[in-house]
Amino acid sequence: MPDATAAANTATPPPTVRFAPSPNGLLHLGHARSALVNWRFARARGGTFLLRIEDIDTTRARPEFEAAIAEDLAWLGLDWVTPVRRQSEQFPDYEAALSELKKLGLVYPAFMSRAETARKVAEAEATGASWPRDPDGAPHYPGNDRGLSAAERRRRIAAGEPHTWRLDMEAALRGLPDPLSWTEHGTGPDGETGTILADPGAWGDVVLARRDVPTSYHLAVTVDDAVQAITDVIRGQDLFTATAVHRLLQHLLGLPTPRYRHHGLVRDPQGRKLSKSEGATSIAALRASGLSPSDVIALATQEAGMES
Repeated sequence: MPDATAAANTATPPPTVRFAPSPNGLLHLGHARSALVNWRFARARGGTFLLRIEDIDTTRARPEFEAAIAEDLAWLGLDWVTPVRRQSEQFPDYEAALSELKKLGLVYPAFMSRAETARKVAEAEATGASWPRDPDGAPHYPGNDRGLSAAERRRRIAAGEPHTWRLDMEAALRGLPDPLSWTEHGTGPDGETGTILADPGAWGDVVLARRDVPTSYHLAVTVDDAVQAITDVIRGQDLFTATAVHRLLQHLLGLPTPRYRHHGLVRDPQGRKLSKSEGATSIAALRASGLSPSDVIALATQEAGMES
């Protein structure tokens, strides 16, 4: 007969997943879908569902929006393990990760402003040159600061020049033992699944920290997922290509790689993904209109291919 103890030891442990909204506005149906996908996934497998508040944008984050997030999720019938991790309270973790990358010589202070960058790109394109752009369509940073000496960097920082810290992508990719990849258990925007070859170079020298905030989305989410022992990252397909940057940071920092499951987006009648900035109808507004939790859940999950 099979050894029951051995079978138990080799069984897949219960998953830990997270829903990580930013408290810079009210949740909409797209957020509801992602939260529900994560919550149902954990619940069906005896796992843990975490709520993480991604509030590193301190100029836009508001406590009333965080309170509304909790209210909306509870109204939908979701529960989560406390305490909630707030990124604004974890800056030492991100500073430590950035310090490690500095020691490896893989980041540099970038002094060009957005306006200066846009002007340089426009000048190049006016001559007919092709300027590389990331998967979101933003032009790559010119990287003029990459070659500055350590003394010049220190001088300019000490003088108070505004700057960000960017990943030197060329240096980071140099010497990788094998091509980076991840296992996709969901689907990408074009139906990608299975083993996905990562292409972090497509993003150029991404920002890892700002002058007033010692992190960026890419660095914070990578560190948080490791600290919280997230086993399965379940999120919208709009973040599919960004996974390549996260895989690179995991490799550079010696962090574990979770399983990835990207899901379809809730879209408006024009086919655009729902967005706070575009005024997507909030869950609170739907509730106020008389819809029940089951009504909103049906709207959020229709045609989602949601796994239970």
